[in-house]
Amino acid sequence: MSSTVPASDPHALPPGYDEGAEARKVAFGAFVGTALEWYDFFLYGTAASLVFNRLYFTGDDALVATMAAFATFAVGFLARPVGAVIFGRMGDKVGRKKTLIITVVMIGLVTALIGVLPTYASIGVAAPVLLTALRLLQGIAVGGEWGGAVTLAVEHAPADKRGRYAAMPQIGSPIGTLLSSGAFMAVGQLSDKDFDSWGWRLPFLAALPLLLIAVWLRARVEESPLFEKMLEEDELAQTPVKSVFKDATPELLIGAGSTLLGVGGFYLVTTFMISYGTTVLELPKSLLLQATLLAAAVEIGVLILFGRLTERFGAGPVTLFGGLASALVAYPVFRMVDTKEPWLVILGIVIGIAFLSIPYAASGVLLTSLFPAQLRYSGVALAANIAAIVSGFVPLVATAILAAAGKQSWAPALLLVVLALITALSGWLAMRRRDHSADETALARQAA
Repeated sequence: MSSTVPASDPHALPPGYDEGAEARKVAFGAFVGTALEWYDFFLYGTAASLVFNRLYFTGDDALVATMAAFATFAVGFLARPVGAVIFGRMGDKVGRKKTLIITVVMIGLVTALIGVLPTYASIGVAAPVLLTALRLLQGIAVGGEWGGAVTLAVEHAPADKRGRYAAMPQIGSPIGTLLSSGAFMAVGQLSDKDFDSWGWRLPFLAALPLLLIAVWLRARVEESPLFEKMLEEDELAQTPVKSVFKDATPELLIGAGSTLLGVGGFYLVTTFMISYGTTVLELPKSLLLQATLLAAAVEIGVLILFGRLTERFGAGPVTLFGGLASALVAYPVFRMVDTKEPWLVILGIVIGIAFLSIPYAASGVLLTSLFPAQLRYSGVALAANIAAIVSGFVPLVATAILAAAGKQSWAPALLLVVLALITALSGWLAMRRRDHSADETALARQAA
């Protein structure tokens, strides 16, 4: 590469830009926003297992009602690629910061509306219809949230610390889990009558004060310096979404595969496992929620550790390792839960979440490295949300194959193995692709 960089280079950071200080502020803002995002999304998953299958769907067969509730859970994932297209284009044309404020406001408002939605007993079939519609809107907003948060965090990060800053939005996932599971544990102390009547609504309504905090933090961060430079030099892509599909299809598929375990596997070991444990094994919901809480706390440490390790070994190798390790522990995880021994149930869920979080820690760095800055918001959002289509159906598919296998846990364990191997393969393939973020780092250093 030439040692001289043209003054018009769109990837050069502006003179005097303080990478470290701004990166920390942006990473924290991204963390809080994604924590709200995942709080709201996980809240729905938990409610689908404990509430929606009874209050919004009717039927004599509890398993069928649960599958109907999980179907609406999946609808939110089907909507996410739509959000990726809408907000990905906006993020690459209008700006990362403005787009992220819009997405987080949508997520918070929709979640609060779910908290005031009448049940089937009050308004009949309109209840599940409206619930599905709100889930669609939630999915659209989430489709543009994570990709933008990761993109903004990475583009602000110092060159040698992208792994740790890219992991900050990922930490929003276990924090969201802790908040949502903790909220349901708190209201779960109510009587069954009070819980069904009004208690379950409180965690959804709590999204409003969390939304105010997230908007305040995001309003304080600066726009991506790379985006501002591209805007100044008129280097923005005219049709970023079309360009991603036309010029970066392999990267799109690799990116989607690399995130499959971190999202789909997570819902298998949390949302599906809660349903499996309560309906098939007849375990107390409090035990499964406690296991999820402890697993989320452990996940924070895993994300921090392996986010740092991507700086040393690269995102591809970390993703490959995490996928293979998760495949190895998949069956033991389910066998531990099948024992019904409380400490083994908790240990199994903790181990499952810990291992599948390894490639999730590398997702931000891996995906942003696959796409050039002009296409990054769109590329990252599309890749993550193509995987989300599959991930959203994981609890539903797991429930179906569990029934087909005579309620034997080897079936969902096998599904976890498949997801893990797809992610491992994607990590291996990513190691052989061009690292666009490294190119931009070199250019920025030469321009300094």
